[in-house]
Order: sequence, then structure tokens, then C-alpha cells
Amino acid sequence: MFPDFPFDEQLPSFLPQQEVQRYLERYSQSHRVTPHVRFSTVVEEVNPVTLETEGAGPKTVWEVTSHYSDPYLPDIPGIEHFKGTVTHSHSYRIPEPYVGQSVVVLGAGASGLDISMELAGVNAQVILSHGKPPFTFPLPPGLRQAPPLARVDQDGAFCFQDGSRARAQVLLLCTGYNYTFPYLRAKAMGLDVRKELVTPLYRFLLPPACPSLFIIGVAKLILPFPHFHCQMEAEVCGQLEAKRQLGVPNKHLLRMQMEQWGYCQGLARDAGFAPLPPVTQSLYEEVWRRRGVHPQGYRKANYRLASDTQWELIE
Repeated sequence: MFPDFPFDEQLPSFLPQQEVQRYLERYSQSHRVTPHVRFSTVVEEVNPVTLETEGAGPKTVWEVTSHYSDPYLPDIPGIEHFKGTVTHSHSYRIPEPYVGQSVVVLGAGASGLDISMELAGVNAQVILSHGKPPFTFPLPPGLRQAPPLARVDQDGAFCFQDGSRARAQVLLLCTGYNYTFPYLRAKAMGLDVRKELVTPLYRFLLPPACPSLFIIGVAKLILPFPHFHCQMEAEVCGQLEAKRQLGVPNKHLLRMQMEQWGYCQGLARDAGFAPLPPVTQSLYEEVWRRRGVHPQGYRKANYRLASDTQWELIE
């Protein structure tokens, strides 16, 4: 949640998407954002607007958001031999259409794991193919793990990196998204926008060549609303190069995870606004810990923020 706009205390700690939408609608109404939003409108091109302000020179103002609209579709050797359904988590809504079907889920990030468990819950036979260390927590009946997908053989069977094979009716790609801002003149603003990376961005926020363009929420593995709050309050490439020196691949350069706390603290310090309370990080880490131990049941827990430093588990 945004630090200045708490959720309704009667709601559970893990909200369905409908409640998140209601929360954002209430936030927009409370902060008088809604009258300034033009809905059902496609942005075709963003151009600079020069504003002449009294007592100051020209000022160019930009703001851009969103990067979860263009699904990343990996190149899979032999995919033309697969005659079943290929879809992406971007199109997934509910598990019922997959009742009783055999499904290979490619990718075990948050979406891949959650969707796999939902599918197993409606008696789908699910193979979760991923390159992470095998999960050691209990998996539901009907769900098993497999190494990364190597290819699709001529008979339409999936062949995994350990040589094992399997047939399925559906290939569900949980492979993330491409960065794409087709309405921006990237080169004119000194930006290099690739499928897996946007660079250079000072503090993951603005391009040095266009310091009044703010790209909010471009980083991954973050606590979204508090992160957005800090970026908006701050209004504001060497970090990426340091990651490269450590061998981090391009597609992971904008992942933050534990780095997000120091980042948000730095924005608060330099911009002079109140930092996130320590309880934000503490509860985030607790939820991640519980998710790693019991991914099927961790959402059943409810928490209460007792203070800026303490949270309580509500039994």
C-alpha cells in the first residue's frame, strides 16, 4: 500500500485483484487524480512540451509508466512441431479452462509457481519447467518439476535438458515481459530501450540526457506501491555497470529485490521526505520467507502493522 493511504483494516492481507483495483480507485478519488486521467485512450506518441514560466526559462515536463504489456516469447527450437495451445501468463485469468488437461508451464517465477498450483487444483496434470534449484517444499498432487525446456521434437513431444520427454496439450509461458515504449523517441532522449533493459537511467528513474523525463516503476522484484511512492516523492549508470562487472546478465540488471530498501532510503534522504518505515521491509521479508516454505498456504495468513517497526501475525 501507499504509506499515506492504508488499506481497509477489514480486508485480508493478501488481496484479490478486484480489491486492489478498488483501492487504486479510492486512492485516485482521494488525491483528486481521476479527473486528470483520460481513459480508453491509446498513446501514440509523446512529444516534449515547453512551458514558459514567469521568472524562469523553458521547462520540459515528461512522465511515463508501465512495462507489463508486451509478453516475452522465448525462442524454442522445434516449437513449430507442437500442435497444442501456446499461451502466455499475460492472457491467463482463471484455471477452469484447463480442467483435466496436461500443461507444461515454462518459468517458475511468482506467476509460474502460482499458476501451476492453481492448475493442479483443478486436476490439470502440470509440469513446471524451470532452471532454478528444485523446490523442496511440498507440491500439490498433479504438479511435478522438470529442468528447462531444450526443444520440441518432431513428434510434438517436449524434450527437457536432462533428456526426459513429455507430451502436453498446452504450453503456458510464464517468461516475463519485454520493455517497450513505442510512443517515446528513445534515441532523441539518449535512451537505449531493449527487450530486457532500459538504459541509462539515473537511479532507475530518469535518463541523464532528458532529466525531466521520469520513468516510474521500471525496476523489477520490488514492493510496488511504496517503491512508486518514493519515486514520485523524489521527482528525480554506474550501478548497472557495477552489476555487469559481477556477471549479472542484462535481463536481471533492473531486478532489485533486497537492493530496493537502500534505493528508497537514498531517495528519501536526498529529496527530504519521510523514508519508508522499517516494518515495510520486515514484513516483506517475512512474506517471502513463508512463501518459500509453504507456497500454497502463505496467503492464508493475515498481518497487522502494530507500529513503524513491528508487525503482528493475526491468528
